[in-house]
Amino acid sequence: MDLKDAILQRRSVRRYTDKAVGVDVIGEIIDVARFAPSAGNLQNWQFIVVADKKRKAEITTACLEQAWMNQAPVHLVICNQYKKVTGLYGKLGKMFSIQDCAIIASYIMLLARERGLDTCWVGAFDNEAMQRILELPEDVDPEIILTLGYSAEKKVEEPKREEIDDLIFFDKWNKKTAKFPKSSVMEKVKGLLKK
Repeated sequence: MDLKDAILQRRSVRRYTDKAVGVDVIGEIIDVARFAPSAGNLQNWQFIVVADKKRKAEITTACLEQAWMNQAPVHLVICNQYKKVTGLYGKLGKMFSIQDCAIIASYIMLLARERGLDTCWVGAFDNEAMQRILELPEDVDPEIILTLGYSAEKKVEEPKREEIDDLIFFDKWNKKTAKFPKSSVMEKVKGLLKK
Protein backbone atom coordinates (compact mmCIF):
# COMPACT_ATOMS: atom_id res chain seq x y z
CA MET A 1 0.00 0.00 0.00
CA ASP A 2 1.38 3.41 -0.83
CA LEU A 3 1.24 6.37 1.56
CA LYS A 4 -1.61 8.06 -0.27
CA ASP A 5 -3.82 4.96 0.05
CA ALA A 6 -2.93 4.62 3.75
CA ILE A 7 -4.00 8.23 4.32
CA LEU A 8 -7.24 7.82 2.36
CA GLN A 9 -8.15 4.51 4.03
CA ARG A 10 -7.37 5.49 7.63
CA ARG A 11 -10.45 5.81 9.84
CA SER A 12 -11.11 6.16 13.56
CA VAL A 13 -12.21 2.60 14.33
CA ARG A 14 -14.16 1.83 17.49
CA ARG A 15 -15.02 -1.85 16.90
CA TYR A 16 -12.30 -4.49 16.77
CA THR A 17 -12.01 -8.22 16.28
CA ASP A 18 -10.35 -10.27 19.01
CA LYS A 19 -7.40 -11.13 16.72
CA ALA A 20 -4.15 -10.44 18.58
CA VAL A 21 -1.64 -7.89 17.33
CA GLY A 22 1.87 -9.33 17.44
CA VAL A 23 4.60 -7.57 19.37
CA ASP A 24 6.79 -7.90 16.28
CA VAL A 25 4.26 -5.90 14.22
CA ILE A 26 4.06 -3.19 16.89
CA GLY A 27 7.86 -3.12 16.99
CA GLU A 28 8.10 -2.75 13.20
CA ILE A 29 5.61 0.13 13.24
CA ILE A 30 7.39 2.02 16.02
CA ASP A 31 10.79 1.26 14.51
CA VAL A 32 9.81 3.17 11.37
CA ALA A 33 7.71 5.84 13.15
CA ARG A 34 10.65 6.86 15.34
CA PHE A 35 12.07 8.64 12.29
CA ALA A 36 9.36 11.28 12.74
CA PRO A 37 10.68 14.81 13.26
CA SER A 38 10.93 16.25 16.75
CA ALA A 39 11.95 19.60 18.18
CA GLY A 40 15.73 19.74 18.34
CA ASN A 41 15.71 16.04 17.39
CA LEU A 42 15.17 15.36 21.10
CA GLN A 43 12.77 12.45 20.47
CA ASN A 44 10.89 13.04 23.71
CA TRP A 45 8.43 10.20 23.14
CA GLN A 46 8.20 6.86 24.93
CA PHE A 47 5.60 4.13 24.36
CA ILE A 48 3.71 1.80 26.63
CA VAL A 49 2.09 -1.17 24.88
CA VAL A 50 -0.87 -2.30 26.98
CA ALA A 51 -2.43 -5.68 26.17
CA ASP A 52 -3.31 -6.77 29.71
CA LYS A 53 -7.13 -6.87 29.99
CA LYS A 54 -7.26 -5.55 33.56
CA ARG A 55 -5.00 -2.59 32.79
CA LYS A 56 -6.87 -1.86 29.54
CA ALA A 57 -10.11 -1.77 31.56
CA GLU A 58 -8.53 0.72 33.97
CA ILE A 59 -7.38 2.86 31.05
CA THR A 60 -10.86 2.71 29.55
CA THR A 61 -12.33 3.95 32.82
CA ALA A 62 -9.77 6.77 32.93
CA CYS A 63 -10.76 7.67 29.34
CA LEU A 64 -14.20 8.89 30.42
CA GLU A 65 -15.49 5.31 30.42
CA GLN A 66 -15.37 4.85 26.65
CA ALA A 67 -16.27 1.14 26.85
CA TRP A 68 -15.59 0.48 23.15
CA MET A 69 -11.85 0.80 23.91
CA ASN A 70 -11.87 -2.58 25.66
CA GLN A 71 -12.45 -4.31 22.30
CA ALA A 72 -9.06 -3.20 20.98
CA PRO A 73 -6.36 -5.83 21.54
CA VAL A 74 -3.80 -3.11 22.29
CA HIS A 75 -3.74 0.35 23.81
CA LEU A 76 -0.59 2.15 22.71
CA VAL A 77 0.11 5.02 25.09
CA ILE A 78 2.40 7.73 23.78
CA CYS A 79 4.19 9.36 26.68
CA ASN A 80 5.90 12.73 26.68
CA GLN A 81 9.26 13.26 28.39
CA TYR A 82 8.66 16.99 28.11
CA LYS A 83 11.63 18.09 30.28
CA LYS A 84 13.95 17.01 27.47
CA VAL A 85 12.34 19.74 25.37
CA THR A 86 11.59 22.43 27.97
CA GLY A 87 15.23 22.21 29.05
CA LEU A 88 16.26 23.45 25.61
CA TYR A 89 13.32 25.64 24.58
CA GLY A 90 11.93 26.94 27.89
CA LYS A 91 8.19 27.63 28.06
CA LEU A 92 7.69 26.97 24.35
CA GLY A 93 9.22 23.53 24.85
CA LYS A 94 6.04 22.18 26.44
CA MET A 95 4.06 22.97 23.28
CA PHE A 96 6.85 21.59 21.08
CA SER A 97 6.93 18.36 23.09
CA ILE A 98 3.18 17.85 22.61
CA GLN A 99 3.53 18.54 18.89
CA ASP A 100 6.29 15.92 18.71
CA CYS A 101 3.98 13.30 20.23
CA ALA A 102 1.19 14.26 17.82
CA ILE A 103 3.50 13.85 14.84
CA ILE A 104 4.69 10.39 15.83
CA ALA A 105 1.12 9.32 16.65
CA SER A 106 0.09 10.26 13.11
CA TYR A 107 2.98 8.27 11.66
CA ILE A 108 1.99 5.25 13.78
CA MET A 109 -1.62 5.45 12.60
CA LEU A 110 -0.59 5.47 8.94
CA LEU A 111 1.96 2.69 9.37
CA ALA A 112 -0.67 0.61 11.18
CA ARG A 113 -3.11 1.13 8.30
CA GLU A 114 -0.43 0.10 5.83
CA ARG A 115 -0.19 -3.22 7.70
CA GLY A 116 -3.97 -3.76 7.71
CA LEU A 117 -4.45 -2.54 11.29
CA ASP A 118 -6.79 0.16 12.47
CA THR A 119 -6.54 2.76 15.18
CA CYS A 120 -8.43 5.42 17.04
CA TRP A 121 -6.82 8.45 18.68
CA VAL A 122 -8.04 8.97 22.25
CA GLY A 123 -7.10 12.25 23.87
CA ALA A 124 -9.81 12.57 26.51
CA PHE A 125 -8.65 11.05 29.79
CA ASP A 126 -8.02 11.74 33.45
CA ASN A 127 -4.32 12.55 33.49
CA GLU A 128 -3.79 11.72 37.17
CA ALA A 129 -5.52 8.36 36.78
CA MET A 130 -3.36 7.54 33.76
CA GLN A 131 -0.23 8.51 35.69
CA ARG A 132 -1.25 6.09 38.46
CA ILE A 133 -2.37 3.21 36.18
CA LEU A 134 0.83 3.31 34.12
CA GLU A 135 3.09 4.11 37.08
CA LEU A 136 4.59 7.04 35.19
CA PRO A 137 7.32 9.20 36.68
CA GLU A 138 6.18 12.66 37.74
CA ASP A 139 7.92 14.36 34.81
CA VAL A 140 6.34 12.15 32.11
CA ASP A 141 2.89 12.92 30.72
CA PRO A 142 0.59 10.53 28.89
CA GLU A 143 -0.32 12.49 25.75
CA ILE A 144 -2.20 10.16 23.41
CA ILE A 145 -3.72 6.71 23.57
CA LEU A 146 -4.06 4.86 20.28
CA THR A 147 -6.32 1.84 20.22
CA LEU A 148 -4.80 -0.69 17.85
CA GLY A 149 -6.27 -3.78 16.26
CA TYR A 150 -8.15 -5.29 13.33
CA SER A 151 -11.42 -3.59 12.48
CA ALA A 152 -14.72 -5.37 13.04
CA GLU A 153 -16.60 -2.57 11.32
CA LYS A 154 -18.22 -3.91 8.17
CA LYS A 155 -19.32 -0.73 6.43
CA VAL A 156 -16.86 2.10 6.15
CA GLU A 157 -18.49 5.40 5.34
CA GLU A 158 -17.05 8.01 3.08
CA PRO A 159 -15.45 10.72 5.22
CA LYS A 160 -16.81 14.24 5.04
CA ARG A 161 -14.14 16.76 4.12
CA GLU A 162 -14.13 20.44 3.26
CA GLU A 163 -13.37 21.41 -0.33
CA ILE A 164 -9.72 22.27 -0.91
CA ASP A 165 -10.59 25.79 -2.14
CA ASP A 166 -12.30 26.47 1.20
CA LEU A 167 -9.16 25.58 3.15
CA ILE A 168 -6.36 27.54 1.49
CA PHE A 169 -5.52 31.24 1.53
CA PHE A 170 -2.48 32.97 0.05
CA ASP A 171 -0.17 35.30 1.94
CA LYS A 172 -2.82 36.26 4.53
CA TRP A 173 -6.16 35.18 5.97
CA ASN A 174 -9.05 35.18 3.50
CA LYS A 175 -6.92 36.09 0.48
CA LYS A 176 -7.66 33.83 -2.46
CA THR A 177 -5.54 34.41 -5.53
CA ALA A 178 -5.70 31.01 -7.14
CA LYS A 179 -8.29 28.34 -7.74
CA PHE A 180 -7.39 24.70 -7.43
CA PRO A 181 -8.72 22.15 -9.91
CA LYS A 182 -11.57 20.03 -8.65
CA SER A 183 -10.13 17.35 -6.43
CA SER A 184 -10.21 13.76 -7.61
CA VAL A 185 -9.31 12.49 -4.15
CA MET A 186 -12.92 11.80 -3.11
CA GLU A 187 -13.37 9.65 -6.20
CA LYS A 188 -10.28 7.67 -5.18
CA VAL A 189 -11.72 7.26 -1.67
CA LYS A 190 -15.00 5.96 -3.09
CA GLY A 191 -13.01 3.46 -5.19
CA LEU A 192 -11.05 2.29 -2.14
CA LEU A 193 -14.28 1.83 -0.18
CA LYS A 194 -15.62 -0.53 -2.84
CA LYS A 195 -12.61 -2.87 -2.48
